[in-house]
Amino acid sequence: MTALARRRTRLGTLAAALLAIACGPGGEGARTVSLRMGGGPQDATVTIDEQIVGSLALVAARGVALPPGAHRVSVEAPGFLPWDRVVEAKDGAGPLRLDVSLVPIPD
Repeated sequence: MTALARRRTRLGTLAAALLAIACGPGGEGARTVSLRMGGGPQDATVTIDEQIVGSLALVAARGVALPPGAHRVSVEAPGFLPWDRVVEAKDGAGPLRLDVSLVPIPD
């Protein structure tokens, strides 16, 4: 298995773990807020509350279920300045939508 394949497998495992944590035990009272992201570059890495959840393309396609409350969302890619925001997931307020456009590091 190549290093890239190992990294993708690890990212997928971490994304599944974060989704399971965010969704909670699945009881009737368990509430989540959908986070959707767009922008680029598509291969940028998305981190939520210090947990890697996958690429920006993955989060754009599938979204992430967040428990209500404040969450730190970071997006990083080689050759670009990092993007970082604290967002508030409010129960009943509908999905959160973040558009990210990473800025290339100047020469």
